Amino acid sequence: MKHFFKLISLFTGLTLPLFAVASEGSQKFDLTSHWVGITALALFFIAYLVVMAEEFIHLRKSKPVVLTAGIIWALIAWYYQTHHIPHVVEEALRHNLLEYAELMLFLIVAMTYINALDERQVFEALRTWLIRKGLSYRSLFWVTGLLAFFISPIADNLTTALLMGAVVMAVG
Repeated sequence: MKHFFKLISLFTGLTLPLFAVASEGSQKFDLTSHWVGITALALFFIAYLVVMAEEFIHLRKSKPVVLTAGIIWALIAWYYQTHHIPHVVEEALRHNLLEYAELMLFLIVAMTYINALDERQVFEALRTWLIRKGLSYRSLFWVTGLLAFFISPIADNLTTALLMGAVVMAVG
């Protein structure tokens, strides 16, 4: 699950700067056909290939993702700085940093919630109950789906998905 979030952060970190909106009176550049935009896309795909090859090269996914995102941000910032409108990149960076901080704080709370449930042996009790029922994988799918349906209004969707993933992993 944490690899999924790293891929999402890679995608957003590399694509959101391209959509930075300039304030009124300033110029917005289209980098889709410029060498900076093409280089950013090439770096993105290279980083994506490195992430996919993690099993073979034994390099954590976060390293090429963070390095590539930093290089792309630097390229875009340099381009806008040379055109004397650095405030556009600054606004985009502040916005994206705030989004990441909000997501990180939310995930910390969600994972704390799941760890608290795990510490109180909730998953073990649920696993024991499900195993005693002798459910097939199809039945397990339906049971976890129904549990997710009833837990969703109380916990948000991401927490529910993490919770049901923990249940399925415990039973599996």
